[in-house]
Amino acid sequence: MPPLMVGFDFDMTLVDSRPGIAACFRALTARTGVPVDAELAVSRLGPPLRTEIAHWFPPEQVDEAVTLYRDLYPAYAITPAVPMPGAEAALAAVHARGGRVMVVTAKLGRLAKLHLDHLGLAVDELAGDLFAEQKATALREHGATLYVGDHVADMIAARSAGIPGVGVATGPCSADELAAAGAEQVLNDLNGFPGALDRIIRLAWEG
Repeated sequence: MPPLMVGFDFDMTLVDSRPGIAACFRALTARTGVPVDAELAVSRLGPPLRTEIAHWFPPEQVDEAVTLYRDLYPAYAITPAVPMPGAEAALAAVHARGGRVMVVTAKLGRLAKLHLDHLGLAVDELAGDLFAEQKATALREHGATLYVGDHVADMIAARSAGIPGVGVATGPCSADELAAAGAEQVLNDLNGFPGALDRIIRLAWEG
């Protein structure tokens, strides 16, 4: 059998980053004077930051706002974040089977690493600033066996990489939306992941 490598999305899959991201958007508003509905923004995490910023800033200001947001992020967004239910156990289940874990996220890698280090989440590889089909490149490069995510774009990434996608209905996309996007299995949250892992691995290797 090939080595086990399980990919995970970051925001709302492994980490509930909403409180810190909301705080960062509020800080961005305070610095720029441009009103951002922070609660609305964190209700639809998943796409790249630039997509969200473009809802609030005129096109000629998007680049500057993205840079400022990322500058503010370490001070506002790291400490309030918490692991998603079952996240630590999910990672431990992969490692207990001799596997490795990678995070593939639309968030900048250096910002995701700040979260992972702060929370003590054991991750072996990290690829950032990737979304939807872009994630498939990193998944293929690292020989991912399957990919776990909360967004329909994560299921697109898994399909593009030719591996099973496992949906967790903990983000902006419903279980039905994840299934319709091609998830091989949909879990309510990561608490169900260790019990489902062996079946999902068999599905990946037999496929």
